[in-house]
Parts: sequence; C-alpha cells; structure tokens
Amino acid sequence: MTTVLIADDQALQRFGFRMLLESQDDMTVVGEAANGTEAVGLVARHHPDVALMDIRMPGLDGIEATRRIITSGVRTRVLIVTTFDLDEYAYDGLRAGASGFLIKDALPQDLLSGIRAVASGDAVVAPSLTRRLLDAYVHHLPNAPGDTTGTTDPRIASLTEREREILTVIGHGWTNNEIAGRLHLAESTVKTHVTRILAKTGSRDRVQAVILAYDTRLVNPR
Repeated sequence: MTTVLIADDQALQRFGFRMLLESQDDMTVVGEAANGTEAVGLVARHHPDVALMDIRMPGLDGIEATRRIITSGVRTRVLIVTTFDLDEYAYDGLRAGASGFLIKDALPQDLLSGIRAVASGDAVVAPSLTRRLLDAYVHHLPNAPGDTTGTTDPRIASLTEREREILTVIGHGWTNNEIAGRLHLAESTVKTHVTRILAKTGSRDRVQAVILAYDTRLVNPR
C-alpha cells in the first residue's frame, strides 16, 4: 500500500486528488495540507511514501516545504504538481530534492503512474523533458570557475571512467535503452551502472543525477 500526503491550497483540488487516489486498491491518503507548513508537519507525523506537493501555497511554499522534508531525512519522496510544464519554480523544486514533477492537467493514469514510480524510487520526469527544463532555466545554475569538468567534486571523483561517461549521457537526456544501444552495453548492465552512480553520488534518483551532471559541468548548457 502506497501512502500519500496531498498538499495544495485549493480544497477542490485536494478533494479531486483524494477521490482519484482512494479509488485505487494500492493507495491511501494519510493527510491533506493547505500550505507548506502543514505539509512538513504532516510528513513528520505520518511518514507517507509520497507527498504530492503544490508549488504556490500561502505562507511556506511548496519549494521550501520540499527542501525541509528532504533535509529532515525522512523516507518520503516528493512529487511536485504545477500548473505549467515549464513553470520557473519547478527547477527550484527539483533542486530542493523533489523526485519529479507533473502538471495539474495530466491524465489521471499519468498521475497515478507518477506516484507509483516515485514511491518505488524512480524519477517521474522523462529524460527529454528534464533536459528541456534544465536548458530553459540554466541561469539558475551556480557559477563554476576554474575546474569546469567536475573532476574535483568528490562525488564525480568517486566514479569510474565508465560511470562518469554514463552520468554524462544521462545528463544529455539519454534513456537506459539509448545508452545500451549507443555504448554497446546490455540494458541490465546500464541499470547496474546507474544504480551505482546514484549510490556513489548520493543522488536520490535520476532527476537528481541529471542536476548533478549540470552542476559539475559534465554537461555544458546550450
């Protein structure tokens, strides 16, 4: 059973999400929050598998709430829901530790699939959309004077040459299937490499690995 917290300042939106989620045999809603402060408190109390997080909420917004939830060390994963697929705040939400984002007018089955994916440890944002998002808001990236290859970053230095190569192409938006085909590897081997990359770099999921590739300049913005 996947436990879900709904955080949204619109009561009708929360009601709609609850009705959809509770129609599923494998999901249950453990709480509703009308703002970020309530969301942080309810996550601390209930430890849901997934927090469905709106961005724009009164008081503490969804980005700061996400940051506090992730830094608290709980196992809860955050799935951001936003009005626009390239909302400028979505990038900040991903950097805060969210495992992905969806737009509010997504099809019900896409929302359900996204929650299940996040709960299982996967990222929701498709690789191509992740690249599009990061390219659109690359001005948020920190300056990286001097070393522009990430070689001095301990997270990158811990990787083997092959793992670094795969992290780089993940940053370019390649899927596991594309990596396997272009690098002449079995897809199972690619999955093993990706798992090791996430573990070594401390990335929660593939989205966070893409952000790391950008931050360390393994991938150069367009």
